[in-house]
Amino acid sequence: MAEFDRNKLIAEAKAKRAQIEAAAAALSDEQAYERAWMFPLWDGGGHAYAEGERVQYGGVLYRCLTGHTSQDSWRPDTAPSLWVRVDDPAVEWPEWRQPAGSTDAYSKGAKVSHNGKHWVSDVEANVWEPGVSGWTEVPDGANL
Repeated sequence: MAEFDRNKLIAEAKAKRAQIEAAAAALSDEQAYERAWMFPLWDGGGHAYAEGERVQYGGVLYRCLTGHTSQDSWRPDTAPSLWVRVDDPAVEWPEWRQPAGSTDAYSKGAKVSHNGKHWVSDVEANVWEPGVSGWTEVPDGANL
């Protein structure tokens, strides 16, 4: 393939990628979760991220909470003040994860699975482990 053709193909691919990313930006988190491939990989090398922008990192989709310029130590999985994980909305009882802070705390009414049981959060901004405080156990077969 001639160098001219190669450059043309690269330019066309970049243009198509930009179109995909523009279309992805309009999706809700629920729609985005099903189409995570549409989002770019996180870039820790000084990339400017805007609030609401979504990226892939470690096979997980994240949404930017605060606009910032990235650096290696502010990875989506370790910077909860900057990023929040986008989970599968089809999972009614997702596995509980320890919140890192107020930005990824559970809201009142949030449902989780933990230690083989189902729990509902009783409080806003819940960072407690189910069974310790702030959660009500839901017996199997109970309707919510």
